[in-house]
Amino acid sequence: MTAAWATLDDYPEERAADFRAVIDALAAEVPEGSPLGLFEQACAWDSTGHSDKAVPLYREALARGLSEVSPYKGRRAKIQLSSSLRNIGQAEEGVKLLTPELEAPSDELDDAVRACLALCLSSLGRDREGLSLVLGALAPHLPRYQRSMANYARALVEPED
Repeated sequence: MTAAWATLDDYPEERAADFRAVIDALAAEVPEGSPLGLFEQACAWDSTGHSDKAVPLYREALARGLSEVSPYKGRRAKIQLSSSLRNIGQAEEGVKLLTPELEAPSDELDDAVRACLALCLSSLGRDREGLSLVLGALAPHLPRYQRSMANYARALVEPED
C-alpha cells in the first residue's frame, strides 16, 4: 500500500480512476471485515478530489473499529473525514468529530487536528476560534515568541476583562 501511495503524483487528474483501481485491488487483499481496506479506499477517493465518495468509507472504517486496529489511522480518518465533511458543507459535523481529538493523547497529528478543526470553524464563521487553534499549534515551532504567540492564541477566545 505504501508503494502504491508513493505513485499518487504519477497519476494526472484524468487518470485518477486508475490510481483508485490500484488501491481497490490492494484493499481487496485485506481480510474481509477489516476497516483498513475501507480506510485506504476513502483516502484514495479523498486524494483524487471526491470528498463525497470518501465520507461514507471513512465512516464505515471507523464504525468497523479502525481506531482499535490502528489508533494512528483512526486519528487520520477522523482528520480526513472532518476535512471531507467541510468540503461537502457539513463543517459542524467536522467540528463535533475533531473537538474531542484536542484532548486525545498527543502525537505527530496534533497540528493537523488543529489545522483541520480551524478550517471547519472558519467555514462556520468562527474565525477567531480557528485562528486561536492555528496560532496555538504554530507557537511551539517558532524560534522565538513562543510564549507570546501562545498567549495571543488564548486571548482570541478568552472573554475580555
